[in-house]
Amino acid sequence: MLRFLVIAAVLVMASCSYYYVNTDNERLGIARQQYEQLPRPPEFSKIKNITARKKAFFKYMRKGVTAENTRVSKERDFLLALKEKYQTDSVTPRDLVNAKLLGELYNVKLAKNALTKDWLTQMLLRVDVLPEALVLTQAANESAWGTSRFARQANNYFGQWCYSKGCGLVPRDRADGMTHEVAKFSSVSESIHRYFMNVNRNRAYKALRQIRAQLRTKGESVTTTFAAIQLVKGLNKYSERGEEYVQDIQAMIDHNQEYWLE
Repeated sequence: MLRFLVIAAVLVMASCSYYYVNTDNERLGIARQQYEQLPRPPEFSKIKNITARKKAFFKYMRKGVTAENTRVSKERDFLLALKEKYQTDSVTPRDLVNAKLLGELYNVKLAKNALTKDWLTQMLLRVDVLPEALVLTQAANESAWGTSRFARQANNYFGQWCYSKGCGLVPRDRADGMTHEVAKFSSVSESIHRYFMNVNRNRAYKALRQIRAQLRTKGESVTTTFAAIQLVKGLNKYSERGEEYVQDIQAMIDHNQEYWLE
C-alpha cells in the first residue's frame, strides 16, 4: 500500500485541524461543530456474509462522512456570504479575522491580511463537500472493508501515512530505507476528518478540486454517484498504481450503486 510522499505531508497540520473543528468554528460564526464520535466499530471480519458486511460497513461509516460534509458546508456558506460582502464592499474587521483563521486551516493565507478575489476563488475550490460514494468506497478499499490491521489497530481507514517515529504502525512490507508509518488516529471520526482535509487541501489532489468546481460551474450536483466517478479521476496520485487505482475505485462505486444515498 505504497503512497506518494506528498500524500502524507498534510499530516503535519493534522493536530491543528482537529483543534479547529472543536473550537474555531464558533469564532467563525458557524454553529459549533464537534466530532460526532462514532462508537467502536463492529468486528467486520466476523460478518461472513459479504452483503451483510457491506451494509454494516457503509451504515457505520456514513454517519461520520455526513458529519464532515456538514462541517464543510458550514464553512463554505461562510465563504459564500463573505464573497457577497466583498462584492458590496461591506467586509468587517471580524470577517477578516475569521477569513484568516479559515485560510490558515486550508493553507491559503491572506496576502497582507487583505481579502481578494483570488483568495476567495482558491478557498471555494478547497472548501467543498465530497460525495459519500467516493469517501465510503475509498474507505472500503483502503481498509479492506474495515478488516485491515491499520483499521483495527490504528483507526486508519484511508491509508494515510505519517513520518515521525512512533506516529503510527510500521507496515510489515515497508521497503528498506523507507521511514513512513501508517498514521494512528484517536478515533474513526478523526480518520475521516483527516481524509477530508487531505483531499481538500493537498496539492496532489488539485485535479479533483478542479473537476468538482467544473461540475458546480455547469450547475451539476457534486454529491451524486456521477460526481463521485468523475472526482476519482483526480485521485491518480493517491496510490502508486495511478490510473489502475482510479479505475478500481470507479468500478467499486459503480458496483455498489444500491448503497448510495443521493
